[in-house]
Amino acid sequence: MARHVPSVRAALRVHAHRRVRGRLEGEWISLHPGRSTDFNDLREYVRGDDVKDLDWKATARARTPLVRRYHAARKLTVQLVVGTGRSMAAMNDLEVAKRDLAVLVAGLVGHLAVRHGDLVALVHGNAESRGALRPLAGEAHLERCLAAAYDAITPGAGPTDLAALLGHVVRTVRRRTVLLVVCDETELDEPAELALRRLRVQHEVMLVTIGDLDPTAVPGERRLRDIDTGQPVPAWLRRDRVLAAQHAQAVQDHRARRQQRLDALGVVHQHVHDHASAVTAVLRLLERQRRAGRR
Repeated sequence: MARHVPSVRAALRVHAHRRVRGRLEGEWISLHPGRSTDFNDLREYVRGDDVKDLDWKATARARTPLVRRYHAARKLTVQLVVGTGRSMAAMNDLEVAKRDLAVLVAGLVGHLAVRHGDLVALVHGNAESRGALRPLAGEAHLERCLAAAYDAITPGAGPTDLAALLGHVVRTVRRRTVLLVVCDETELDEPAELALRRLRVQHEVMLVTIGDLDPTAVPGERRLRDIDTGQPVPAWLRRDRVLAAQHAQAVQDHRARRQQRLDALGVVHQHVHDHASAVTAVLRLLERQRRAGRR
């Protein structure tokens, strides 16, 4: 049986030098301000803040009321939400399976949570079935979460349904969490947007999309088959330069629309296309979430 946590640790060693690993862990801590003795940062006073948190010296220097923020002393719950539709069983390119990338991204965030003593939980699913593991601490539980998501992604799984998966999370995850959604490049339709908007009210929401294989970039006569329809992709279509250009433009437009919608919802997002980009994408994701939390 494959073990996923060692692969996550290896990715951190290979693709992130010491300074970057430190930043990953630093950004992780900075995400979640709260009450403790560990100072985090200063921000402008807003109505409702405790006046005991006012920093009078900093206020005098800045000539505007500033309050001190502290790292949270409580354990956090990190909710991994992984789309396990059959399209996630396809290839990202000729060498990398999409489900490997999905598990790696979920594992990176889960690993950082475990290292800081936080709890990790899992919800996975598609249009036909869903599964969940409750919040627990430790690497052994993280391994169970990653293995459950990995095993659920098969060519025989139900079709992708992001809206149904997010709706399930809305109904079942009551505790406030740091919520990471890992899905493929499915269309962000109105029901999915509504679910994300509802989740944003209660949770810190981050979303990572896993890239699809570009069939027009596959060289030679290698046989390709659409995993959703089961139909072969004719080789002559992949040699059509006009079609390749149109496909590239359609993908670019689709990603731009998705980013625009996620920005409007206040959901930070990164796109992962290979193993090497996964660590950097998670770093950027946490950095963007930290900045969003300070607004």
